[in-house]
Amino acid sequence: MKIGDVSGSLPKFPKSIELNKVGNPSFGQMFSGLVKDINGDQLTSKQMINDFVEGKDVELHEVMIAGEKAKTSLQLLMEIRNKAIDMYKELTRMQ
Repeated sequence: MKIGDVSGSLPKFPKSIELNKVGNPSFGQMFSGLVKDINGDQLTSKQMINDFVEGKDVELHEVMIAGEKAKTSLQLLMEIRNKAIDMYKELTRMQ
């Protein structure tokens, strides 16, 4: 029984330069967009809390959902930041 070549079944990955030419966002652009989205969640939550306190037509469960969404998205951002810092430290140790 003959064993075939492994490299023939692997997909061809484009170079990173080609990926940026296609229009895919860079890590910095993706991270910036994520920060803007999280900031929007924080502002929405703050506005809903203010509206609820002022007695406007906002339900308590909507306020709680918006608050939890803002909290969860901020925790995600902090974890991504921590992993990026750990990755940078590891890369500087390798050099």
